[in-house]
Amino acid sequence: MKLNILNVNIDNLSLSEILDKIRGFLNSSGQHYLVTTNPEFIMAAQHDDEFKSILNKADLSIADGVGIKFAAKRFGQKLQQRVAGVDLMWEISKIASEKGKSVFLLGAKKKGVAEQTAWRLIEKYPKLQIVGADGGFRRWLHRSLPDEKIVEVINRRQPDILFVALGQVKQEKWIYHHLPKLPSVKLAMGVGGSFDYISGHIKRAPQWIRSFGLEWFYRLLRQPWRLPRIITAVIKFSLAVLKHR
Repeated sequence: MKLNILNVNIDNLSLSEILDKIRGFLNSSGQHYLVTTNPEFIMAAQHDDEFKSILNKADLSIADGVGIKFAAKRFGQKLQQRVAGVDLMWEISKIASEKGKSVFLLGAKKKGVAEQTAWRLIEKYPKLQIVGADGGFRRWLHRSLPDEKIVEVINRRQPDILFVALGQVKQEKWIYHHLPKLPSVKLAMGVGGSFDYISGHIKRAPQWIRSFGLEWFYRLLRQPWRLPRIITAVIKFSLAVLKHR
């Protein structure tokens, strides 16, 4: 069953159902991409038709953020479970380690974060095969390095799973346009700031704060520069949902 929030579709699944689908993707011969749809995604989709199409064409669209739960309730639906992108990245890495699937980490804002993320993942899942981790790609993209070179490097490593941390919207568009050129990749996912959290570069909110749906507030206190994003995700999104008929 799917939810429809402001014309953006979201799969209404439990975590166990999501992980079953991901195992199926990794066992298949096709290529798949998933998105972790949050209020910011939905608001971006309101004025970006290409992005809206990418979200709605995703093989799996997962509810990420307490705002999705609020919107579903407003529209008379019940969200089974919301799953943060960073938590899903951990779960997929666990599946990869169990199934012998390889992983490539693309992106990250600061030097060394992707590599530190790789070490943290391997520390928890020693059997995990990480065949590439280089945050330099993000800097290269901003310097107009041809995408063909990045595709060439990834193809040389032949990963089964690709985690892309290029920032919201940009990473989803990059995956959509380049996944067909990466034949070994069975599953691709945009992960936003997950590398920062997993590497320990940025501290995540304690579990009790997350359980109350206040992780956004914790982020704002620690990263005041996020205020415009918080306004979009909390205030503008809520108003759009309340006004929608």
